[in-house]
Amino acid sequence: MRIAVPAEVKNNENRVALTPAGADALVQQGHEVLVESGAGVGAGFADGHYDAVGAEIVDDAEETWARAELLVKVKEPVASEYHHLRDDLTLFTYLHLAADRPLTDALVAAGTTAVAYETVQLPDRSLPLLAPMSEVAGRLSIVVGASTLLSAAGGRGVMLGGVPATRKAKVVVIGGGVAGEHAAANALGLGADVTVIDISLPRLRALEVRFNGGIQTRVSTRYEIADQLLDADLVIGSVLIPGAAAPKLVTEDMVAAMRPGSVLVDIAIDQGGCFEGSRPTTHDRPTFPVHQSLYYCVANMPGAVPHTSTQALSNATLPYISQIAAHGWDEAASANAPLAAGLNVRDGQLVNAGVRAAFGL
Repeated sequence: MRIAVPAEVKNNENRVALTPAGADALVQQGHEVLVESGAGVGAGFADGHYDAVGAEIVDDAEETWARAELLVKVKEPVASEYHHLRDDLTLFTYLHLAADRPLTDALVAAGTTAVAYETVQLPDRSLPLLAPMSEVAGRLSIVVGASTLLSAAGGRGVMLGGVPATRKAKVVVIGGGVAGEHAAANALGLGADVTVIDISLPRLRALEVRFNGGIQTRVSTRYEIADQLLDADLVIGSVLIPGAAAPKLVTEDMVAAMRPGSVLVDIAIDQGGCFEGSRPTTHDRPTFPVHQSLYYCVANMPGAVPHTSTQALSNATLPYISQIAAHGWDEAASANAPLAAGLNVRDGQLVNAGVRAAFGL
């Protein structure tokens, strides 16, 4: 199969869908790998790295998309890429369609077979292709949150761990999944006072064990979230419903009652965000004020560490790419139920239930 890797075009998105090691593996399996010139440079992989393992370097995006049978990306296509979509193309990337009606309509109109990394789901309900980026985003949320808390950035001017005889910053993590767990780990490592809120009591018990009682845990209710936010310095929103729009668990009334200069980082922004008033931002302009607090809503957070993120993503996606390339979509999906769950659009039909529900279809 002919597998193509275009350069990403979103703001400050320097990840690439395939490492040279991944390209080498696919070439050794007998596939043709096309890489758009410069696609890997931002992640630390020069064209020569791909050329050395037998991949073909393609001059531009037009040719890369046009020659692809299977096109693998990192981020969802943006409007300037919609014209590349066609009915004989299989697209494998993060899609987050529940927060993107224009892309959904474009994929349906084009008849593209669109498979989303974030809805590939194992029998235990875990998300193997979302997990590595959730790990990165969770850890990064504490880094960017701590930075935004600096007075120079408009924050409260507090240090997460404080120093002796000073108050530690309070970090509230809403959602105890993969991203939330990694956010809690980083915040705790920096010495913060950490509270994790989740709807699942078994999950909270597991986190108590994981952190040896070093964090506070609370069951998610509207009342509990509002109460915990009153004296929070940093709030991490890491709520996820696979494929569906994120619920708005933090209201503007709750934010209005928070301390001036507090910071809220919405990891769920790819799925529409879990804070009322959230809207996607970029690495160039990552924050905006809501009442007297700051929202950080960058929709491609892992793009800030592209070398690490690219390796983590490629490690996870390569086995699935190999299956599609070896057998074609139909046979691969028939043999692999978790991969089949990744299908969002096929033959002009929207087949993902969560996306249909988000749009009332």
